[in-house]
Amino acid sequence: MTLLDDLLADLKAEGDQLWNAVAGLDEAAWRTPTPAAGWDVATQVAHLLWTDEVATLAATDKTGWDAVVLQAMEDPTGFVDTAALEVARLSPPALLARWGKARTALTDALRGFPAGEKMPWFGPPMSPASMVTARFMETWAHSLDVYEALDCVPEPTDRIRNVAHLGVRTRGFAFTVHQLEPPAEEIRIELKAPSGEIWTWGPEEAAQSVRGSAYDFCLLVTQRVHRDDTDLVAVGDDAERWLGIAQAFAGPAGEGRAPR
Repeated sequence: MTLLDDLLADLKAEGDQLWNAVAGLDEAAWRTPTPAAGWDVATQVAHLLWTDEVATLAATDKTGWDAVVLQAMEDPTGFVDTAALEVARLSPPALLARWGKARTALTDALRGFPAGEKMPWFGPPMSPASMVTARFMETWAHSLDVYEALDCVPEPTDRIRNVAHLGVRTRGFAFTVHQLEPPAEEIRIELKAPSGEIWTWGPEEAAQSVRGSAYDFCLLVTQRVHRDDTDLVAVGDDAERWLGIAQAFAGPAGEGRAPR
């Protein structure tokens, strides 16, 4: 299996887990508020399916993608929320059916995308592997909001390595989006996976470091937890500053979560 195959398998497993959690819900449960202000369970799923559809356009339909970009330019800060809230008006069966088609279409589009090329996106162009990693991160993060709303948070799996990897790779972006100069000094990251394995990034000899739970790190870089509520230990000013502003998602700096 290729790297893309592995990533797509992880994305499917994460999506299937969310699907199984919401498929049997009645209308009232779909309207359960989630931790994201103004978003209920339906809105979270609607956001995921809409983004899958847009990613498919980016990979397969330049005209369709250009039209989306023009719409986004009209309302850069509210475009995504508006789309999610609109799609969320669908009935639960229609929402699930459309999400199922979007998931399959995105997988097919990425498998068929020309090797070595990159597709356009709202930030820098992305390879299919990078797109799947980003879709995994979003699926995982928004699923957490749904699970919390439904009081059914599943056990973490080592699939979250995809989120952790993206969180590390976006360190410079996190500084830039806060109008800060990204640190030039390397940072050593050592995270304990749900399985107990230790995942590492950066040189062993680095003077600055971040160590702790991979799950807490993934919650932090998707802004599903406040820095004070993690077990992460930072050594060095840059490392600590990074943990205060970390975000693995594109767009403006998020508000994050309040301390428990």
